[in-house]
Amino acid sequence: MKIALLGYGKMGQVIERIALERGHEIVLKKDEFNTYDGLATADVAIDFSVPMAAVDNISSCFHANVPVVSGTTGWLEHYDEMIALCAAKNGGFISSSNFSLGVNIFFELNDYLAKMMANLDSYNVTMEEIHHIHKLDAPSGTAISLAKGVIENSNYTNWTLEEAKENEIHIEAVRLDEVPGTHTVNYNSNVDSIEIKHTAHTREGFAFGAVVAAEWLAGKQGVFSMKDVLNIK
Repeated sequence: MKIALLGYGKMGQVIERIALERGHEIVLKKDEFNTYDGLATADVAIDFSVPMAAVDNISSCFHANVPVVSGTTGWLEHYDEMIALCAAKNGGFISSSNFSLGVNIFFELNDYLAKMMANLDSYNVTMEEIHHIHKLDAPSGTAISLAKGVIENSNYTNWTLEEAKENEIHIEAVRLDEVPGTHTVNYNSNVDSIEIKHTAHTREGFAFGAVVAAEWLAGKQGVFSMKDVLNIK
């Protein structure tokens, strides 16, 4: 399979190594200094760039008739626009705040726990995410996805980085050294606490999941999620 890499930072380089190990060919390594030459020859593209480049990268894939997997966060104000373009161009698209297979299982655990806790008013939900100091957005896309999972399955209505008001989830965003990513969801009461936590040890989990998603998406049309890739009902 021929893969175009859109974004060639640390994550792009790990994705390249894993893709080559799995027998794929890299036909484009796009960064801020080169063009999209070679994109149209790809079977699928993987976008791990920066927020200001993501929309151009994704739309270029749709115009080139190349399915695209995007793990870039911080651009979701344009998400509906990209979904509409995908439909107009009969494109293929997967966007996820986190492609780690373990994190996507964690998302499901988070949703299930939120449903179980929804009627227990004595518990207050808080979250913490810790990432490396180079991460540009805060809170992380993964933390936002976790917060949305709680909101959709409970009486919470919003998340905030500030002091939480009633029905708000406080997210503590920490930037520390070279931490790949740690996410914790806490349910605290006066008598006890319940905590679920995912800790990434390296970036390889994100990269491996993105390559698996790209393998699954190649040749498909439509908008999909990691639930589709993992066959989670």
